[in-house]
Amino acid sequence: MFWKRKKGSDFITLGLNTPAEPEPEVKSEEIEEQTPAAADVARIEPVGAPVMAEAPRDDASVEEEGFMRRFRRAVQATRESISTRLDEAVRGRRQIDAETLDELEEILIGADIGVQTTMSIIEDVRKQVNRQTLRDVDELKHVIKDRLLSILLEAGRSRGVASETAVAADVRPYVLMVVGVNGTGKTTTIGKLAQRIKAEGNDVLICAADTFRAAASDQLAVWAERAGVPLIQQRQGTDPAAVLFDSLKAAAARNSDVLIVDTAGRLHNKANLMAELEKMKRIAGREVPGAPHETLLVIDAVTGQNGLTQAREFLKAADVTGIVLTKLDGTAKGGIAVAIARELNLPIRYCGIGEKADDLVVFDAKTYVDGLFE
Repeated sequence: MFWKRKKGSDFITLGLNTPAEPEPEVKSEEIEEQTPAAADVARIEPVGAPVMAEAPRDDASVEEEGFMRRFRRAVQATRESISTRLDEAVRGRRQIDAETLDELEEILIGADIGVQTTMSIIEDVRKQVNRQTLRDVDELKHVIKDRLLSILLEAGRSRGVASETAVAADVRPYVLMVVGVNGTGKTTTIGKLAQRIKAEGNDVLICAADTFRAAASDQLAVWAERAGVPLIQQRQGTDPAAVLFDSLKAAAARNSDVLIVDTAGRLHNKANLMAELEKMKRIAGREVPGAPHETLLVIDAVTGQNGLTQAREFLKAADVTGIVLTKLDGTAKGGIAVAIARELNLPIRYCGIGEKADDLVVFDAKTYVDGLFE
C-alpha cells in the first residue's frame, strides 16, 4: 500500500504489477449443461494424474516484488559506483590493507554518502581489520550495509511522521504540506502524491499556495486534471495563507480525506519565507486539529551535497517531518539518502524512481541498501 490511513477494507489499490484476473470458476453442474463443443474446451486431468499448480500468491507479494525490481534498477548507477568499484579495488588482494581502506573512502565519498558517515564506516572497518575479524570483500560489504541500514533506520525512528496512521482517521482533512526549493521536483511530487493517494480510495484536494510563481499553478493544474483531483488556486500574488484558508474550507465542505498544500520555493528572503510558513501553519492548526499533520521537504538527489545545503536552510523555516528524495534513478550519487538521514536526522518518506505517477514510492531502507550491493 502507498498510503495507509484508511481501513484495510476501504483500500482501492493501483494494481501495479499484479497478475491478470483469474477466470471465473465453473461449477460441475454448469459443465454438464454445456454443449459438446463447449465441454471439449475444458481441460480434464486423467484420474490419478498429479496436478502441478503453483501456490497462490496474493497481490501484495507480487506488487512488492515489482517494487523491489524497480528500486534496484533506480539505484543501478549508484550500485556500480559503490559495489562494482569495491570489487575492483580488492580484486587480487589477499587481505584488506591500508590501500584498500583509502580506496573505500574515495568510493563512499564519491557516492555522496558524506564525509562524516564515510569516516565513521572506515573507522569501524579498520578496527575489525586490526582484530582480524574482517578478511574478505563479502564481509566488508556486510559491515558497510549494516552501518548504512542502521543510519537510515535510526533517522526513521528519531522524529517525523512514521505513518499516516499516526493521525486518527476521524481527523479530516489530513493536511500534508510540501516545501522545497524550486526545481527539485516539488510540483511533480505533489501531482504524483495526489494521484496515488486518490487511487487508494481517498478524496484528495490540492491547494496551490505558491502564488509567487505562475508556472507552479499551471503545472499543478495539469497534474490535477490528469489525476481528476480538484485544485484550489487564486491569481498570482494572492496571500498564500488566504488560498490555504479557502482550501481548508473547501476540504471541510467536501469531507475530503487529504489536503495537499504547495508552498513557495524561493529562498531569497528567508525571513519572509519563515513568516509565511508560520502563518500558514497557524491557520491550518486553527481549522483542523494538529494540522499540518505532515510537512515534506523535497530534495533533488542529483544535486547531491548542494541539495543537502538547501535542505538545512529550509529546516530553519519549516517544521519538516520527512523527506521526499526525487530523481534517485538519475544519479550515481544515490548515497545522498544516507547523508540526508544522518545529517538532517529525518526519515525519508518517499522517493522518485522515474517519471510516471507510480514511480513515486514509499522509501524502504532495507530495499535501498540491498539495492546498492546486489
